[in-house]
Amino acid sequence: MRLQQFWAVVPAAGAGKRMGAEIPKQYLEVLGKPVLQHTLERLLRVEALAGIAVALGSEDGYWADLPCAHHPKVRRARGGVERADSVLSGLCSLEGAASDDWVLVHDAARPCITPSDVEKLIESLRNDSIGGLLALPVSDTLKAVDGSGGIVETVDRRRIWRALTPQMFRYGRLREALEYAAEHRLVVTDEASALELRGFRPRIVEGRSDNIKITRPEDLPLAAFYLERQCCE
Repeated sequence: MRLQQFWAVVPAAGAGKRMGAEIPKQYLEVLGKPVLQHTLERLLRVEALAGIAVALGSEDGYWADLPCAHHPKVRRARGGVERADSVLSGLCSLEGAASDDWVLVHDAARPCITPSDVEKLIESLRNDSIGGLLALPVSDTLKAVDGSGGIVETVDRRRIWRALTPQMFRYGRLREALEYAAEHRLVVTDEASALELRGFRPRIVEGRSDNIKITRPEDLPLAAFYLERQCCE
């Protein structure tokens, strides 16, 4: 009987325009290493992962210089216009993946993910029928507003969580959900939303608050702070 395997897909074809940098944000340096190098090093420390597909833009000229680019577990996939396109391409590149294998999709710009959080996600969901994602409960007071910026209501934050990555789903089910969304031109902002469109209810697994996504320039020193602190744990 074949044992289920665990794979990872890292969409890294974005340009990161909000950073205002000359190079894509996944190649900006934090503590002397590109963001993407940090991210892949963290994932490669998770022994359960059989392979990692990194979806890159066709004109990416930085990838070959990363040490992780030559790791035997890492393969390059063709990136797409949207995140969902890149993830689907990454799935298609995972030769040897079976329909009931698990795939963990992780943002390239989340270099502070800890191997322990990835392992927690795997152990929490490996016997689940659907899968799920790391997330954080919201602590701020939330306001819903109208088109002019006026407050309509205060939202019950007990039901609201911030989606993080990795997000973990069965290979076959995730691929079918993304193909369905593409065929029907449906907008999906993360993998969980693609499964939700097919009627499934992914589970939430609480993650760490230092699993930040680098989006703006001020996120770089914050990521450096978290990375240094994690090394001391």
